[in-house]
Amino acid sequence: MDPSLYLDRDTWVHRLDPRTKMFLLVGMFALPFVFLSPLYELAVLALVLFFGYLAQSLANLRRIWFILLTILIVTTILWSIVGSGRTPLFLFVEWEALLYGFSIALRIVITVIAGIIFLSTTRNEEVGIGLVRLGIPYRFAFAVSTALRLVPTVIATGLTIGQAQRSRGLDLESGNIIRRIRNHLPLLVPVFVTTVRSTNVFSMALESKGFGARPGRTYFLHTAMGGRDALIIVGFVVLLAGCIALRVAGYGGLEGFSR
Repeated sequence: MDPSLYLDRDTWVHRLDPRTKMFLLVGMFALPFVFLSPLYELAVLALVLFFGYLAQSLANLRRIWFILLTILIVTTILWSIVGSGRTPLFLFVEWEALLYGFSIALRIVITVIAGIIFLSTTRNEEVGIGLVRLGIPYRFAFAVSTALRLVPTVIATGLTIGQAQRSRGLDLESGNIIRRIRNHLPLLVPVFVTTVRSTNVFSMALESKGFGARPGRTYFLHTAMGGRDALIIVGFVVLLAGCIALRVAGYGGLEGFSR
């Protein structure tokens, strides 16, 4: 299994400037927090999924479907127990609390899916150069790009060590979920040691190449915002403003819920 989330596709979303995709990511994070009603949250989810379909990046959702389903169920149940409303549903759970919990769960799911779409359509190099073009210091941009690159590296290391342990007779699949978690505990130490060792080698490589020796830098990757980027940004700003106007007008709320 390829631990990297980036999908090399020739779509108009992939060809957008990384700054445009960062703006869309922030906007997709903000959009679900405009509404409280689950119906409006479902509409936002449909919009995000449609955007992911256009970007041909929904294939990565199959890799985290269990996490998304767990977030949806657990968050809904917790808020149903903690919150309160006006309409009794069953036992001590009110209808409004259940709707609010489902809405909060949808918010989390939407933000996770938006992040997956962003990582599926944007390379690490584009993330770094996009942050620099936004005025972020290169050291910080490089740290963010390196962190994004480190996650799939750690996952690949864990998969390799897991295969090596299986070849030595370690059973990682039998038993219930608690048993499986305990079976995976012996993998933590070699994964941690290997990651620390790789990080140390990486830091020595940066020092040997004079990282940060000169304030000015040149870049192999050149990006520029075009008419398509401006059109996408303007369209999303109009969409976000329209959603805010709907919320101010009284739509998309949830009456009867109290924490």
